[in-house]
Amino acid sequence: MEFRTTIKLEPSEEKIGYDTAVMFVGSCFSSYIGNKFQRLKMPVIVNPAGTVYNPMSVATTLNAIIDEKVYSVNDLQFNNGKWFSYDHYMDFSMPEREETLKKINEHRHKGSEMLARASFLFVTFGTARVYRHLATDKIVSNCHKIPAKEFSREIISVEEIVDVWQPLIDRLRAYNPGIKVVFSVSPVRHWKDGAHGNQISKSILFLAIEKLIGQNIMADYFPAYEIMMDDLRDYRYYADDMLHPSEKAINYIWNLFSGRYFDKKTVSLHVDMEKLAKAMGHRPQNSGDGERRVFAGNTLRLIENLESRLPLVDFSAEKEYFKGF
Repeated sequence: MEFRTTIKLEPSEEKIGYDTAVMFVGSCFSSYIGNKFQRLKMPVIVNPAGTVYNPMSVATTLNAIIDEKVYSVNDLQFNNGKWFSYDHYMDFSMPEREETLKKINEHRHKGSEMLARASFLFVTFGTARVYRHLATDKIVSNCHKIPAKEFSREIISVEEIVDVWQPLIDRLRAYNPGIKVVFSVSPVRHWKDGAHGNQISKSILFLAIEKLIGQNIMADYFPAYEIMMDDLRDYRYYADDMLHPSEKAINYIWNLFSGRYFDKKTVSLHVDMEKLAKAMGHRPQNSGDGERRVFAGNTLRLIENLESRLPLVDFSAEKEYFKGF
């Protein structure tokens, strides 16, 4: 007898390997999965403007990347001792104006380079609720602790999302004809408006994505939200705040993601790459014993093996680290 519903995913016809460029943009879930790509040293860029929660701000990020926009002083604001951009997450806020611009433009440049050659663009929408800066009538990615009176809080419609995203998908197709856009709805619950408000917001995102996928053969869907809510469906899979997925839940979703998008060769490589990632995090207590040298030697042999299988991946930092053990 079955006591839970499970989600079965068919393998994707298009696969991701170590020769596949990938970009993730959007809410926290993009970072969860994208960070695993980074940990496994796959060719990826994750949120080049930082975490972005609503569809309009994700579109702003991608349009800037396609336009190869160079941000200037006119795009910055100053508050609480830091320069910031309403298009970017707080990670890009810095005390020095030029350093802020440098970081923003460097990440945008890397984003443009990656998007031009990426085979996959994974887009995660978190909420249909947005903040509009009253003085500029602009929807912002982040309020940067500016007083609430300077913003209006709104909920965008399915039509508004589609009206922005259909032209953007057309632009993406022109910028990179071979790209596959995979949408998902973040499994993170936005609780400011309560359970009902969260469901209303997520429903708008679902309907907008469904319409976009129906209109675009290059678009697909990954059911991250459904896996969390209808497969796991238990508070033991949530973090302590009861809103974000726990590490166990993220790993479960990652395994389903892997089964859909990675071939057997890549999965096999991931096993050894994960061993290397764990070795990099290992901190031996005794710096002079034989066990430490054996550990370093074994890891260097693992790196040599990986280098022979992944000639395009740079392991120089890892080799230098373990040679200095």
